[in-house]
Amino acid sequence: MSVADIQHRYEYDQGYLADILRSVKTIAMVGASADKTKFSYGVLRQLNEIGYEILPVTSNPETTEIRGLKVFRSLEEIDRSVDMVDVFRPKEEFYGVAQQAIAIGAKVLWGQIGVYDDQAAALAEAAGLQVVMDRCPKIELFRPFWKPRLDLELNLPEKPGSPRSTPFSASHQP
Repeated sequence: MSVADIQHRYEYDQGYLADILRSVKTIAMVGASADKTKFSYGVLRQLNEIGYEILPVTSNPETTEIRGLKVFRSLEEIDRSVDMVDVFRPKEEFYGVAQQAIAIGAKVLWGQIGVYDDQAAALAEAAGLQVVMDRCPKIELFRPFWKPRLDLELNLPEKPGSPRSTPFSASHQP
């Protein structure tokens, strides 16, 4: 299955998604994995490489760090403010994570592809959080020809032998 084949349960305005991805700096990733074959690992790596501060949250007692990043056992254990909680857990756990996101004062609750719960969304929105479900921020950021990404200021890694240039700069607008 390719990204183009994904059928989302919820539709979001491109501007809404872009505003979120532009405004957040710190992302707590609930369900992060040190296993390089897991989707959460790839998303963590990409988002961290383009400049987001990632705070991995995992219940695996053997994992103390992921890609050099300190691992937290719960959202409550995080010792700094969190802009967005990105959830890589079964949808049945989304409501509980929403409660925790509210408790720590997060601004955004984001459920990965397949992670959605209308009651969790209503709870989070009533508490003032922005909510996105059944989407991946990495996919949204790297969607080909996605107009809102053209004005996002991201720290993309330089390619060896080429001048620093990103597809997000105004000079690359069609």
